[in-house]
Amino acid sequence: MATFPTLGAGRSTGHTASRAETREQLGKATYDLLVIGGGILGTATAWTAAQSGLKVAMVDAGDFAGATSSASSKLVHGGLRYLQTGAVKLVAENHKERRVLSSDVAPHLVNPLTFFVPVYKGGPHGATKLGAGVFLYSALSAFRDGMGRVSTAAHAAQQVPALRTEGLRSVAVYGDHQMNDSRVAVMTVRAAVEAGAVVLNHAEVTGLRFTGTRVTGAELKDRLDGTEFGVNARLVLNATGPWVDHLRKMEDAGSAPSIRLSKGAHVVVKRRTPWRAALTIPIDKYRVSFAIPWEDHVLLGTTDEEYTGDPQDVRATEADIDQILGEAGHAIKDEHLDRDLITYSFAGLRVLPGGPGDTSAAKRETVVTEGRGGMLSVAGGKWTTYRHIGRTVLEKLAHVSGTGLAEDMSAIPNTVPLPGVGAPNAVAHRLLIDREPGSRMEPLVAKHLASHYGTLSFEIARLIADNPELGEPIHPDGPDVWAQVAFAADNEWAYTTDDVLRRRTTMTVRGLDTPEIQAQVAAFLAKRGAK
Repeated sequence: MATFPTLGAGRSTGHTASRAETREQLGKATYDLLVIGGGILGTATAWTAAQSGLKVAMVDAGDFAGATSSASSKLVHGGLRYLQTGAVKLVAENHKERRVLSSDVAPHLVNPLTFFVPVYKGGPHGATKLGAGVFLYSALSAFRDGMGRVSTAAHAAQQVPALRTEGLRSVAVYGDHQMNDSRVAVMTVRAAVEAGAVVLNHAEVTGLRFTGTRVTGAELKDRLDGTEFGVNARLVLNATGPWVDHLRKMEDAGSAPSIRLSKGAHVVVKRRTPWRAALTIPIDKYRVSFAIPWEDHVLLGTTDEEYTGDPQDVRATEADIDQILGEAGHAIKDEHLDRDLITYSFAGLRVLPGGPGDTSAAKRETVVTEGRGGMLSVAGGKWTTYRHIGRTVLEKLAHVSGTGLAEDMSAIPNTVPLPGVGAPNAVAHRLLIDREPGSRMEPLVAKHLASHYGTLSFEIARLIADNPELGEPIHPDGPDVWAQVAFAADNEWAYTTDDVLRRRTTMTVRGLDTPEIQAQVAAFLAKRGAK
């Protein structure tokens, strides 16, 4: 087991304000916009609004992207299955956003990936139909990821040795992208702060502030030390995801439910052989399941079923795991789906517009509503189009009567890169060659840092140069190093072991967050002076 490092030198420059300083800053000013909820919608809106010149505050009861937004399928994609419903325009729009993210906004975090759709004898789709579908799909992306086509079973088995070949006739091939959603979320929060936003996680809204009948702020409680404080704002945005109706009832006790929830569960397994492509596995004529190489493992899923319980309690059940493994077994050999290979399972909640019918058929759209007290509530959306959603919500904010926000907004740039933007291969190369005499960095660590932090990796490298013990792995079986824990505490609002192990590093995904590691990280954060 890795030795728990001493602290000594090596505190990164430009670290975030302490919680006490942030609470004071939040409490002494009136903000143009208070965003409640630091998931995909809240961070996108906070970032966009701050770029427009508004004075923005954002709070979250848990960690940023601590719920649904870090429980996605990790895809940045056009949505191949949407073509089946005739949503050609939607797919084209998704592709446009995907291209911008992968080329201009976050090339250090969003990575191209080839997908195979296996065509089995007696399966729900034939090769001709799928071939036409992936060709149209790639055409809608202007062939930026190559031309969708049909390939041979032999080629697919070579690229994915785990692929079941009995009855396999061919595969349809197309290109998409993937990401680590937690890392993209943290980088977006950082971008919002660099644009002027003030943010605080682990800060729970206990009530709303009113001026007359209008919502003009919120009462909050710091979940880490119990401190109570408040924030005043000209406009409040409720972006709390599965909890959106809970906050709406604080505004208006008589408000009717506006959403319903669908649970999506995933399983992460160790890979026995290299995977050079992902699988989109047709389950029936309408549903697919994914098997995606991710963080040196394979991500399997997802499910789609209505959820009526407490959002706080959502998890992947044994039934979910059985379903996911069973559906993966349509196309993956049994020995690659052994339960002993599971390192992690998780579930998130899709927020869907209220209404009847099967949740799997419900529209994945973003809905913005204005409540009786003037609070805006936003729900629904997906990672691929999160920048577009932020801009859409900002347009809605500009038109809310009585706030005057539109007069204070300036035009925002079409494309603003996330912090750390840079080519991962070039960053990794520099990490390996720009070393102090006698010191070295493992190539796998350099690659890992470059693909999760981009050029911010150089700040982590400086921490290691100041204190070489921080270059030690947190666990010998993974690429995460102690300098990442220090960086997370100093620069990325990480206060708990879960913040660090599940969302700032890949320790939990890899099944390496043992009780001993958790205790070591907790001790490290305490000694570091986690704020």
